[in-house]
Amino acid sequence: MNHETLSPTPSAHPLLVIISGPSGVGKDATLAKMKKAGLSFHYVVTATTRPKRPGEKDGVDYHFISEDEFRQKTTKNQFLEWAKVYGNYYGVPKREIEEALKQGRDTIVKVDVQGAATIKKILPDAVFIFLMPPSKEELANRLKKRQSSPSAELDLRLSKAQEEIESLPLFDYAVVTHKDRLDLTVSQIKAIVTAEKYRLKPRVVRL
Repeated sequence: MNHETLSPTPSAHPLLVIISGPSGVGKDATLAKMKKAGLSFHYVVTATTRPKRPGEKDGVDYHFISEDEFRQKTTKNQFLEWAKVYGNYYGVPKREIEEALKQGRDTIVKVDVQGAATIKKILPDAVFIFLMPPSKEELANRLKKRQSSPSAELDLRLSKAQEEIESLPLFDYAVVTHKDRLDLTVSQIKAIVTAEKYRLKPRVVRL
């Protein structure tokens, strides 16, 4: 008797993975670690009107553009979603996502929680991952080290972070980011993607 071995194969449908979380949680650091690890995702570069921080590169970390250029892109409907956050505009380029998915590439988009909520309405079949701080105290320390802003702005960011953490039900997964263990954060994101590939009903994202 011929016993045929059945082995599941991963879905051929590319995933759209949304990485989000409060300001200061380590979204940029996590993505940088993922890129350094050579993970074969397409990383969508967000457009922003905010100034470059030391060490950031245009077209790599963000597309740094003027407010006029940003407005032109919004009127032409070139962003999947866009928002004004802490006085600066951020937008996710739609065409870049469309092209990556057409090529069959798993695609990573990094947005704030407000942006993730907008994308959830448009593309509910994306995978939504929320990066969480280990504690409110740790998040406060990270924000203090990162910026020389007045304490009033720090208080505003911490207050908003608490609101954003309450948005957890919008997400599929939550991953805690430990500053000195980003490799663990990356391995957990990899595990989520692997599990998603073996869903019996694969997610299919259509823009």
